Amino acid sequence: MQHSDFEQSRADQPITLSISSQYHQCLEVAGTTTFAKDAVAALVDRQEVGERGYYEGQAQLLREPDNLVDARAVAVLVEGEKVGCLPSYVTRDLPLPIGASGAVVYQLHVLRDKNFMAKAYVWLGEGEPQWAYSQDNPPALSSTERNNSSHVAMSTMVRETLQGGGERAQQFKRGMVDGVHYLELVEPIKQLKREGRYEESLVLCYKAIQAAEQDAGGREPAPWYTEQAAIVHRKLGERDKEIEVLRRWLARCPGSRRAGSKIAERLAKLEAK
Repeated sequence: MQHSDFEQSRADQPITLSISSQYHQCLEVAGTTTFAKDAVAALVDRQEVGERGYYEGQAQLLREPDNLVDARAVAVLVEGEKVGCLPSYVTRDLPLPIGASGAVVYQLHVLRDKNFMAKAYVWLGEGEPQWAYSQDNPPALSSTERNNSSHVAMSTMVRETLQGGGERAQQFKRGMVDGVHYLELVEPIKQLKREGRYEESLVLCYKAIQAAEQDAGGREPAPWYTEQAAIVHRKLGERDKEIEVLRRWLARCPGSRRAGSKIAERLAKLEAK
């Protein structure tokens, strides 16, 4: 920690603690949608936060020595209500004694759809908060947003690696098929399966299987795509094709890696029927 400055006052007065940290300046608040969900929802209503809403304001940190889960727990309070806790990995060394309160800035992102979804953060650094997210650039909250965010992050990583050149770029090129790296096909395959578009998901599975085989270089190809293709063939009642795709992976896998693999186990159960 960089420093801890105390404003001492009379013994019967609360102690205010100014906190900053060079390692953990922006922290996600724990419990926002679990044990503190009702308090967070009430805050959202009081502040008239919209359906895809944003709130930023002052919060207080307070030790909870009577917390049954963690005696070192630090609660986050907004307007006197507990809206979560700091993550436990930072509370041990936080210069916040029992009986002191630490003033911090609190940020809340909300999505009220069928379910109440939210993420909250506190800023422990000095000066104006340097948030990881903003009102115009919120974190992914719904499953669709998380999937899209994961896909974008993976695609960005692939493109940056290719642009960087060198041996790693050459390695990534081996895993390309039709201009797409097989790592970029994970979320599209999942989404097509969720939508019941099985034939289309198989097309992507086989593109990824081909690219993973090109990338293997004598090692075992990434098995996830083969597993997904087998699952889809099972859903479509295509037993022979399910067996074929499992055998394809095993044929390209080093002998030492076949026994005990999930694919070998799946094939054995399938052929035993």
